Amino acid sequence: MASSSSSSATPLLYSCIAYRTTILAEHTTSPASGTSSLASLILPKIDHETSQKLTYTHNQNFVHYIADAPSDHPGADPSAGGLTYMVVARADLGRRVPFGYLFEIKKRFLSAYDPQNTDFANLPPYGTANFNTQLKSLMVEYGTTQGGKENAIGNVQNEIESVRGIMTENIERVLERGERIDLLIDKTDRLGGSAHDFRVRSRSLRRTMWWKNVKLMILLALVVVFLIYLFVGFGCGLPGWSKCVG
Repeated sequence: MASSSSSSATPLLYSCIAYRTTILAEHTTSPASGTSSLASLILPKIDHETSQKLTYTHNQNFVHYIADAPSDHPGADPSAGGLTYMVVARADLGRRVPFGYLFEIKKRFLSAYDPQNTDFANLPPYGTANFNTQLKSLMVEYGTTQGGKENAIGNVQNEIESVRGIMTENIERVLERGERIDLLIDKTDRLGGSAHDFRVRSRSLRRTMWWKNVKLMILLALVVVFLIYLFVGFGCGLPGWSKCVG
């Protein structure tokens, strides 16, 4: 269960540390936001074959995470490569402070739980719950104090060389559009399908209107013929035009 705080001042709303889909520690500063449920949606999507630093969008919030891979921890227990550090923050906070926060909690967590001697795969859910208090204090510090924000930005700058490629290729692109990319593709597909349907309906409508016009012309022709018949018939005698024929 997530520890929580009544403070709503920090734009860092929820944070957790997980081994694959098992949450080991977490804290939420805004229980009413419902952001804690996002972890269960995002964690199963994360592939630990390679390290990742990504952002997903969700309404007015961003979900930032750092996912480790075994190559990040040579000589350590292989389970360390399945760790994920996640934070949900308000979108207007940007990315530098949230990622600076993530770098800091990763450093502190691995200091508290040595990956050389810790089998994270065998830890139960909330097996490192005593780390919740550090999550709480750092979320408040990095989200509300100028010193904390400066520390967060410093952390990002210290890591920038090692993550430059990932930040540029993944975070910049995904941060702006996140899962909207998939939504855009889906929307484009739906628009393409709608355009095809529109063309089909247009052709069908044109055929329908053409037949209506043909029927109308035939009807008008019959009316004209009938009027001519009546007009001539009045002078020549109806119904067989006997005065004019024979």
